[in-house]
Amino acid sequence: MAKNFQKDFLIYCNRQDLEINPNQLEVIKKLEQYYKSNFKSFFSKLFSNQSSQKGFYLFGDVGVGKTMILNFFFDCIDEKKLRLHFNEFMLDFHDFVHERKEKNEENIINIFVKNLKSKAALIYFDEFQVTNIVDAMILGKLFDQIYKEGIKIILTSNTKISELYKDGLQRDQFKPFIKIMQDQSIEYELKIDDDYRKSNNNEIQRYYYPLNQETNFKINKFFRVITKDKKKTLKIINIKGREFKIENFYEGVAKFNFSELCDQNLGAEDYLEIIKNCSFIVINQIPQFNNTNSNQQQRFITLLDIIYDKNISIAVTANQSLESFTSSRSLEKPFKRTISRLYELTSKK
Repeated sequence: MAKNFQKDFLIYCNRQDLEINPNQLEVIKKLEQYYKSNFKSFFSKLFSNQSSQKGFYLFGDVGVGKTMILNFFFDCIDEKKLRLHFNEFMLDFHDFVHERKEKNEENIINIFVKNLKSKAALIYFDEFQVTNIVDAMILGKLFDQIYKEGIKIILTSNTKISELYKDGLQRDQFKPFIKIMQDQSIEYELKIDDDYRKSNNNEIQRYYYPLNQETNFKINKFFRVITKDKKKTLKIINIKGREFKIENFYEGVAKFNFSELCDQNLGAEDYLEIIKNCSFIVINQIPQFNNTNSNQQQRFITLLDIIYDKNISIAVTANQSLESFTSSRSLEKPFKRTISRLYELTSKK
């Protein structure tokens, strides 16, 4: 039976009590076209000479419903599929390369992609961004092989394809990836004025500011409540030979100062391992950001992306309201997403 995405989307929105927006409906129409050109029946493909774009790249500002729409589409697809966090995907790739190089194997990218194809015909990357120079250098060859194998990719991002890794180191070597993505993707911008994450969560429940005695009392009281009857232990996490200690660990509930997580030279791999051990996280003393602490800000952005992707609730303290955060110049756009996610993550569920 042929799928009717538009009808199903309207039913989905009504069931979820979601506002139906005409701009979002237009995205659904584009996704329906993408589906029909990529997921035809065997016999349709056999007699068709039409080549289809294997990627769907949905970009737009934070909180406009990109993730909600692609989640809906992804759930409707019956093919073998994977929803992956991009940082995890690239870490798996680099680990795979390291293991194969030790065995002196050749054509490592081809082998990795063939393994990938055995697991999925469709891959979904939510909130796609490139910040790592090592990833930037390899993505062209990797995605070129992915598309050659016929794997479909759907992505959301805050940035249009041509502006990915903007001002990044050695960006000229990243341009082949941009060309591949533009050639292989249906690129569509979702424009909506409101940030639905903020509008649906007007009352922030677990965001405490400013940093003073009253705030300190409130966060400590909250922490005592959520750790009641839980045993405190020193949690030591080993990450490829590196040790990370969680001093305040209560059976999955952890408390950190911002400096513990973001002043150290930690990355996505470290955060993934830390969060794997946590069910709730408290982060104290988040600072203002500017050009002098942009490295810490980038780590915080990465940390919040992973926390959000893993659906971990948090409580935080900071010296200013969410609306008053500043940013380094180079990270203004991705940091808008971080602030939007902070609204959602610190709201009562």
